[in-house]
Amino acid sequence: MDELNLKGSWNELKGKLKQKYADLTDDDLLYEEGREDELYGRLQNRIGKSREAIREEVRSLQRDNF
Repeated sequence: MDELNLKGSWNELKGKLKQKYADLTDDDLLYEEGREDELYGRLQNRIGKSREAIREEVRSLQRDNF
């Protein structure tokens, strides 16, 4: 599994995810470098999508930023 480059653009991505999924909290979106699996696990529980679906959505949001 390739690692996504979340550092740097995470605040923008977090804002977009909160817009799309209004029930997400700041705790759900807490990102710590090197702990991406925990982030994806929290999002998986809250959103109800598979880990790969969430990763693809984050990739899509990253592409939209550039």
